[in-house]
Amino acid sequence: GCFECCIKCLGGIPYASLIATILLYAGVALFCGCGHEALSGTVNILQTYFEMTRAAGDVIDVFTMIDIFKYVIYGVAAAFFVYGILLMVEGFFTTGAIKDLYGDFKITTCGRCVSAWFIMLTYIFMLAWLGVTAFTSLPVYMYFNLWTICRNATLVDGTNLCLDLRQYGIVTIGEEKKVCTSSESFIKMCDSNELNMTFHLFIVALAGAGAAVIAMVHYLMVLSANWAYVKDACRMQKYEDIKSKEEQELHDIHSTRSKERLNAYT
Repeated sequence: GCFECCIKCLGGIPYASLIATILLYAGVALFCGCGHEALSGTVNILQTYFEMTRAAGDVIDVFTMIDIFKYVIYGVAAAFFVYGILLMVEGFFTTGAIKDLYGDFKITTCGRCVSAWFIMLTYIFMLAWLGVTAFTSLPVYMYFNLWTICRNATLVDGTNLCLDLRQYGIVTIGEEKKVCTSSESFIKMCDSNELNMTFHLFIVALAGAGAAVIAMVHYLMVLSANWAYVKDACRMQKYEDIKSKEEQELHDIHSTRSKERLNAYT
């Protein structure tokens, strides 16, 4: 009895939704954790090697934007943790609806509307994660350029390469913030582990955002298939109800005619 109960419980698990949920949580965790640490490393690099300071007052500078991005990361982590649980619950209910089609479980129109709503919401989140992935690739590109300059400076002697933050819109045109290979701060920055660690953290965050996109696509396939199954199951259930009703009516008619013939014979 215990073995059969375990087999029954394992058969009711929506494995496709479970895989998508694990992939979603892994991607969001990588993006949020590594992205947060990479932003903190960026603040230290800007303050230490580029000699940048926070603007006084309510002026929105690069440090304020980084703080906003950190709060956005907190919200993304909490929101998608809850959303993953909701999608898993929807997967369990859909699986139960299909397996208990001929039991006491009734598939309602509200259930189909909820599935359709999840499909639309997941599609919107997939587009949002595509945008996040594209946005995360920007700091990867910037740090790759910086890493390339450090590498070229060590390979070729006598070169004077410079990195100007105005090229990336981090500072205004009138404010010159750049480091060159001939400066001492540039050499310290290239030799430090902080630059290498921040660069790789942004790469992992980009990979996490890509994993979240794949999870959203997986969820879309699962939700679309579940919605189609539930819709087909609902039609089958209506067909079985109509068929059972017609058979009962035919049985009642046959019984009535048999009684009439028996009374006439009598």
